[in-house]
Amino acid sequence: MNTPEFPETPTSGLAAPSASAAAAGRRPTTAWPALRTLTWHRPLLAASAAMAVLVVICVVGLLVDQRTLTGSPIWAKPLKFSISVLVYAASLAWLLGLLSARRRRLAWWIGTVSTIGLVIEMVIIVGAAAVGITSHFNVSTPVSTTLWSVMAFSIVVVWMAALVAAVLLFRTDLGDPARSLAIRAGTVIAVIGMGLAFLMTGPTAAQLDAFQGIVGAHTVGVPDGGPGLPFLGWSTVAGDLRIPHFVGMHALQVIPLTVLLLEVLASRLAVLRDLVVRSRLIWIVIGLYLGVLAILTGQALAGQSIVHPDALVTTLTVALVAVGAVAATLVLSAASRATLSPTDAAAPETAPAPVSAARARRSASSLPKP
Repeated sequence: MNTPEFPETPTSGLAAPSASAAAAGRRPTTAWPALRTLTWHRPLLAASAAMAVLVVICVVGLLVDQRTLTGSPIWAKPLKFSISVLVYAASLAWLLGLLSARRRRLAWWIGTVSTIGLVIEMVIIVGAAAVGITSHFNVSTPVSTTLWSVMAFSIVVVWMAALVAAVLLFRTDLGDPARSLAIRAGTVIAVIGMGLAFLMTGPTAAQLDAFQGIVGAHTVGVPDGGPGLPFLGWSTVAGDLRIPHFVGMHALQVIPLTVLLLEVLASRLAVLRDLVVRSRLIWIVIGLYLGVLAILTGQALAGQSIVHPDALVTTLTVALVAVGAVAATLVLSAASRATLSPTDAAAPETAPAPVSAARARRSASSLPKP
């Protein structure tokens, strides 16, 4: 069987930076890799386009269907998932286009398997909403149990495909060091965030005491379906594992977009034209992101609502932000001093010492006469 390949592109769309820019450590002139649509994974792009259509359908469903499920409008969950899958599929389609030509076949399979898994998940979520039952954690009937098992398996497959993609990105030359760091770190943190969903699948103490056909929960400390934030539905009275799951998964977009923002700002701020400065700032962003993810996960597992943080969570958050701000300030101030006083600048020419009039006459008298 012939496996479809990505169209060949030279070195993932990367151009070499100019020698002068590299020597000066300035912002390179390379274009962002694999931005041309033809290098993206087409099945994932098709899935992303289908999700865009589904978003419209779900919005219409919200307007015309007044049913609720676990305290939320019945079409809210399909809408949220369709938006999330749209963004994830488009992001993964681009990431797979960054892989080298010799890994294109494997990249195609990663993307195609991910597409199938995502489509299966969305079909079950939308189908369950249409008939008015929950899709996640539902083992109340043999049919519901089968659907939940199939969806859970598809989610695991999507997660494993993302893990393989992350490993391959570490084995691929992505060019610009700051971009490479942002892309790889964003992918790894996204894999961690996706993995946090497994924390939701175990039965709660209340479910073990009184089984009612549901095994697993989004919230910690209370049953699902209580008061929540508008649209998002995140619990305002208990811990909610959907929050770290969401934040972690979307590092895939946030961190690469951060390095893109730094490059845009570099056209106005000379200090950001240094590759080392941008790389150090991205390291700070990575540390902050991991810190926030850890705090949110601990807060959710402790059964604490995101809108009611205790003193410990507040202190840790303030300390994390302060450390990040100080680190960024130190990096930028050191780079600013280096920009104002470059060590490799040419020394100014020394003006010749003044010559006295008497010395000038002696020098003139010593010249041979014609």
